[in-house]
Amino acid sequence: MFAAIATRYDLLNHLLSGNIDQRWRRLVVKTVAANLPATDARVLDVACGTGDLSLALATGIKARVVGLDFCRPMLDIAAAKSSDRGLPLPFVEGDALKLPFRDRSFDGVSIAFGLRNLASFEGGLSELFRILRPGGTVAVLEFSTPRMPILRTLFRVYFTKLLPLLGGFLSGSKNAYEYLPDSVLRFPDQASLVALLQKAGFREVTFRNLTGGIAALHIGKRPKL
Repeated sequence: MFAAIATRYDLLNHLLSGNIDQRWRRLVVKTVAANLPATDARVLDVACGTGDLSLALATGIKARVVGLDFCRPMLDIAAAKSSDRGLPLPFVEGDALKLPFRDRSFDGVSIAFGLRNLASFEGGLSELFRILRPGGTVAVLEFSTPRMPILRTLFRVYFTKLLPLLGGFLSGSKNAYEYLPDSVLRFPDQASLVALLQKAGFREVTFRNLTGGIAALHIGKRPKL
């Protein structure tokens, strides 16, 4: 499904979100940067897609950044963008439920709009915990549940009615943009995701609502001991 829309993915992301998605990613970069060691930091961007967040991390923080995704056509676009910008990042094809990295090998890990696509949220969070070093930080950016009832209603109408029509027309893949609202509606709300992160072993778990709760940024730490 993602391979089918890869060439239109960036355009549709920015268009259908009114470019708000880029502002959300900048906040992820700022948050990750604030929680990294001063030297020799390594950051993994899981479900990196076409590399927008990976590239933002690479330009916004002093760290070695690696991008990982399951979809080869998306990674090919990410690699081309990286080369064009003079940032030859390593992009790895791999499964977020079985990350091809050793235990405790990264100081920070991010996943933006990817966790809800995994077959197991718990399994994905456990893998993120496994590859983090003690004291490392996870940043999860994902669509969530708007706090205000009127915004929640408008969001639901847009996501379930308008977005599938617009996305399907512009991408040529109606199924992909019917899947998107379904996956968002099935995803845990803010408090439930906090509980899942804690269950996976993360501590000091907090979240910040973005744009009224349309999205939320969850942060957690792997304990130092």
